[in-house]
Amino acid sequence: MSKTRTALVRYGVESARLSPTETRTARIREGQSVIAIEAAALSRLREVLDDSFADAVELLLTLPGRVIVTGMGKSGHIARKIAATLASTGTPALFVHPAEAAHGDLGMMIAGDALIMLSNSGGTSELKPMIGHAAALKMPIIAISARRNSTLMRAAAIRLLLPAAVEACPANIAPTTSTAMMLALGDALAMATMRERGLSRDGFEALHPGGTIGLRLMRVAAVMHSDAEMPVVPTDMPMREVVLTMTRLSFGIAGVVDGNGRLIGVITDGDLRRHVEALMTATAEEVMTRDPITIGAVSFAEDALALMNDHKITALFVTGGDNADGQDVPVGVVTIHDFLRLGLA
Repeated sequence: MSKTRTALVRYGVESARLSPTETRTARIREGQSVIAIEAAALSRLREVLDDSFADAVELLLTLPGRVIVTGMGKSGHIARKIAATLASTGTPALFVHPAEAAHGDLGMMIAGDALIMLSNSGGTSELKPMIGHAAALKMPIIAISARRNSTLMRAAAIRLLLPAAVEACPANIAPTTSTAMMLALGDALAMATMRERGLSRDGFEALHPGGTIGLRLMRVAAVMHSDAEMPVVPTDMPMREVVLTMTRLSFGIAGVVDGNGRLIGVITDGDLRRHVEALMTATAEEVMTRDPITIGAVSFAEDALALMNDHKITALFVTGGDNADGQDVPVGVVTIHDFLRLGLA
């Protein structure tokens, strides 16, 4: 029996002798150990980043074509994620499986593209057809590997060397630490490139119309209630009518506008409680809270949510137009319940 197998069998036997409490403690410590091993490797990776990384970012920024990302096995799974991250942050990229490449998918690689190839050993045989095809097309290769003198690193124009590190696997076999470093390095390339491209949330909005990110990048105008649903009252409206308006629209707020349509105050449920004795005789202007917090219609929905959370309010008026005096006028209202329905809050 191999030393590795013996060690694993011994570990299993010893675990079987532990009490339930000791077993739970041992499991937590094992998880902490794995995270500590990988964190230490990531710290070393940070320290060894050099001009090769800057060269890789420059290549991605100036590349006329696309980025083809590839790897085999666990490295391939990381490669898929790197390709997806690059594509979602403004760098056209796709994953090509190296085994499929040798059966026709080499046609997905064209002149003007570049390759990012992942292999801890740098000697993965399935990568060789892609390396040869890249040479024929004069495609630059960015190699990510832990072996400086490997086949992959010798073929690469840019070499991103992973620091020596043991795998977090008890047998030092299963790709764990190495793939964690690959993933972090891919993220670093994508984020550095994204920053130089100047991709803002506006750019993300175009690339992420769906999912949770799409919701976060939704504009306030797409969420707000407007027109007949907007609870707006004039300054001289009797409070008994204001209360009816607030009750009918059920937003817990009413906006008070002057004769020019400017939003000059709001009335909330809190204002009603503070002025309960005067509600039968007061007007909207006498009860309202002046200088209300507002947000623009073209602002991001998550900014509106953050504003409500910061000020501990549950509704917010939206402004989006100017009158002759240059003052904003209300165009809608959003509430915390709108964000709850969307899954943002």
